[in-house]
Order: sequence, then structure tokens, then C-alpha cells
Amino acid sequence: MADVLGYRGKRVIVSGCFSGMGEATAKLLLDLGAEVHGLDYKDCALPLASFNRLDLRDPASIEAGVKAVGGKVDALFNCAGLAGGGAFAPIETMKVNFIGTRHLTEQVLGHMGAGAAIVSIASTGGLGWSRRIPVHMELLQVQGFAPAVAWCEAHMDQVAEGYAFSKEAVIVWTQFMGARLIKQGIRINCSLPSPTETPMMATFHATSGKDIVDAAAEPLGRYTTPAEQAGGIVLLNSALASVVNGVVLPVDGGFMGGVVTGQVDLSKMMGKAQQG
Repeated sequence: MADVLGYRGKRVIVSGCFSGMGEATAKLLLDLGAEVHGLDYKDCALPLASFNRLDLRDPASIEAGVKAVGGKVDALFNCAGLAGGGAFAPIETMKVNFIGTRHLTEQVLGHMGAGAAIVSIASTGGLGWSRRIPVHMELLQVQGFAPAVAWCEAHMDQVAEGYAFSKEAVIVWTQFMGARLIKQGIRINCSLPSPTETPMMATFHATSGKDIVDAAAEPLGRYTTPAEQAGGIVLLNSALASVVNGVVLPVDGGFMGGVVTGQVDLSKMMGKAQQG
């Protein structure tokens, strides 16, 4: 079979490769002939070219992990993340889902050249991004890990439980950096998964409620699989998507289209938000 996606022999990094979407992504990339280097807080059992433990809450750990991979990097897959609904402390969620992810990306960029690509997993839970672009742009101007944490601690009214705001931040950052990195020939995109059958799902059910999660799985009527989500982000970083840049891609079985055209009932989700 022709290497239409262009991964054969390419050096790629996958964060969050221990389980869920990250593990499925690493598996798919291995099948496509890529040289896969994994980073995660927990050990990964896949036959990777290398694996290094990394804590996205710790900038020194991030820097050490990227240094250990070394060499040229053709693609980065930011798949690591924490669940929402208050399952983790808001600042911890911000560190992993956005601040640490941004720091990791900045470290990897030093190993990338023209033709490289970056993709991050955001969420349909971050759809409020367009209502507070000025707030997110203010955060984006704050450079460095510790200063970004300090900004979040000073704006807890915006951060709230952390998950939605962190995913909004990933979305706005992706669009902002898309216009900048393309000048270097480097692309950056993100995906918006709908509810997916990962180890995180039990936490989502416990903190947000199964009814709320189920509402976000319409009109497909089921949760997606990690492999289905991996397909979307592997496509975004592939050679076939050579001019796809700064895109926020719903990988949601039609949820976004259903919302826009009034075919998805958001009353359950909105009802909980109003009660909260």
C-alpha cells in the first residue's frame, strides 16, 4: 500500500501514549511505519522507539523528556490531558491541558523544521472559546510556565473548574499559532472529540453526570472509540493535510452540525450549567 499519509520513517512524538486516544494514536502511527517516541506520566507497553516518563505539571520534567528524545521531530501529537467536572484541582487541570502542553510544544519546536506538524486534542467542552477571546489572548501573551500558572491563579473567575477553560485555551492558542508557525513551514491544528470510550469516561460520568455526557454524543447516538479519534488527528498531521493549518476540527459524529442546525437538544447540558 502506498504511503499516502507520509508517516513511513518519520520521527514523531506522542504525549499521553499510556492509554485512551494517545495509545490508539501511537498504535496507528506504528502501523503506518513511523518512528514513535512516547511521553507519559505512566509507563507505556507499546513497542516504541523510546519512552520517557513526563509530568506536564512540571516544566523541568517536560524539558528533560524532550531532551531525551532529541534529534529531528517531524510531528507532535499532544494527546495527554485530565478530565473535567472538578475531578482534579483547577490549576492542575490547567497545567496539564494547556500550560504544560504549550510548554511541551515550545520545547519540541526547537527540533522541528519546515514540513513538520503539531496537533492537540481539545474538546467539544471548549466551545465557549469564541465568547471570551480577549481573555484567552491575554493569557497567550503570558510567556513561560510559572507566569502562566500565576495568571490563572489570579483569574480563577475565568478558570473555574479548569476543564472547559483549558480546552478553550488550546483552541484559541492553536488558531493564534497557526498564523505564526506557518511562516516557518510548520502547521498546528487541534481536534474536538465528542465523548469517547477512554479510561477517563468513568470520571466524566461521576463528575458531570451520564445524562450530560450522553447529550454530547448526539446525533451519533454512541460514544466514539479511541481509534476513531486517532484517525482524525493522524490525518491532520499527515502529508495529505499539507496546507490544513490553524484548524479546529470536530471529530464528533455530527454534534457541531446538529447544534448549529438545532437538531441536537442541549437542554440537559444547559440545565446543569444554569443550576451550577
